Amino acid sequence: MIPAEHDSHGERRSADKPRRLRRWLVIALVTAFLIPTVAATAQRLLLNDETPWWAAQKGPTGLAPDPATTPEAVLQVYAARAWGWRGALGVHTWIAAKRSGAESYQRLEVIGWGVRRGGIAVRVSTGAPDALWYGQRPELLAELRGPGVDALIDRTLNLARSYPYPAEYRVWPGPNSNTFTAHLARGLPELALDLPTTAIGKDFLPNGRWFAKAPSGTGFQLSLWGLAGITLALEEGLEFNLLGLGAGVDLSPPALRVPGLERIGSRNIPRSDPNLTATLEP
Repeated sequence: MIPAEHDSHGERRSADKPRRLRRWLVIALVTAFLIPTVAATAQRLLLNDETPWWAAQKGPTGLAPDPATTPEAVLQVYAARAWGWRGALGVHTWIAAKRSGAESYQRLEVIGWGVRRGGIAVRVSTGAPDALWYGQRPELLAELRGPGVDALIDRTLNLARSYPYPAEYRVWPGPNSNTFTAHLARGLPELALDLPTTAIGKDFLPNGRWFAKAPSGTGFQLSLWGLAGITLALEEGLEFNLLGLGAGVDLSPPALRVPGLERIGSRNIPRSDPNLTATLEP
């Protein structure tokens, strides 16, 4: 016979296990999501110069190759912090494309202004491909150049036409500019695009789907309307999505993926292949 006091101790230990698991889960969530979010917000509030949006600079930054000296086709992806308080946690992304021999770039992006009044969200323009986004300097996320890129540009335009939300925009959880860029990226696996955790809306899967390829095309993601999900891919690593915020681990290169601050560890090197050949898919 086992003494009664031993039984009570065993029952107590068994009852403690769920409590310990809940405690560690709370600690993990606070560490991965809350602390970086608060830090990024505080950083934004301290560094924000409060320049009105209509006075913010929008000029080119020199990141894009000059068409006058770059005859080959170019396809690029950019991200810049959103204007105002939203820039603490979020970025605006877009794609720039220049055909072989062209004298200017095309910008493909989704912009919310005017949509409520019946405007179109998907914009294709000939603006500066690397312009400041209302005072925020863009970061080059991916770049491809070479003879085969003209075919990729054709595919990019076709993907833009097939975007399911041409006249819809919602800052959170999507569809927004990052939903659009992720949609294009899934059809352009050659880019191997690793969107940062600040690309809120990238996990909002079109047409109510719960499962899709990761934007990089190197893995898969499960997402419930962009509010909760998980991504597992060679480029993105392992990333959890909670209320649109992303946190996880990247192994290529090694880094922690956190909300707002994006990465803690090795800097992500943009995918660039200046010698891309015409062996790409048509």
